[in-house]
Amino acid sequence: MSRSDLPGKHHRCRCSETRRGDGAGGFSRRNFIKSIGAGAMAVAMTTAAARHAQAQDPDENPPSDIQGMVPVSLSINGRAYRLLVEPRWTLLYVMREELGITGPKEGCGRGECGACTVLLEDIPRYACLTLAVEASGKRVESTEGLLGPDEELGPVQQAFLEHDAYQCGYCTPGQVVAAEGLLRKNPQPSFDEIRIGMSGNLCRCGTYNNIFKAVESAAKKQG
Repeated sequence: MSRSDLPGKHHRCRCSETRRGDGAGGFSRRNFIKSIGAGAMAVAMTTAAARHAQAQDPDENPPSDIQGMVPVSLSINGRAYRLLVEPRWTLLYVMREELGITGPKEGCGRGECGACTVLLEDIPRYACLTLAVEASGKRVESTEGLLGPDEELGPVQQAFLEHDAYQCGYCTPGQVVAAEGLLRKNPQPSFDEIRIGMSGNLCRCGTYNNIFKAVESAAKKQG
């Protein structure tokens, strides 16, 4: 079917339509004012972005005059961050996009897969369902924070490596953090308790048996 076959008399494409102004060049006073406004907005947004980026330095206080943003103080993996966030921003978004902490993964985005699991005051939480403002003033840990002082693997991470408890690896950071949270609450869980404790994290590769064995091994070594 061609355009001429469609009903109606006029079929102009709005995306390419150009309106003529009052002058011979087609540039009206309205368009001129709009262009000035757009330029001012672009400058304001650039300035706000620059101030926001500077606010991410943990040694500086963030500016408090960017409309719609609120200050938060985050403690992530032992490091303090003071920055401005929009109230709707999730902890996952702030960690990955604003702070460059990429251990937590964006999976389902609705609290079903567990790839974004972090520890909030030692309790496993889905970072995609946790607002950054909720985590303000609280201790947050991701898989990066479980490394030893010399960047060596932590006990749970080492157990996952030894028991081949991953395939594609995408869910592994969340699995490791969930296991760490489980063992902090229950250092010597039974096999059934491990299965229940890890049930909030999905492995699309189906490596569950190895994951359970890894958690069991880590519990024995820590015990």
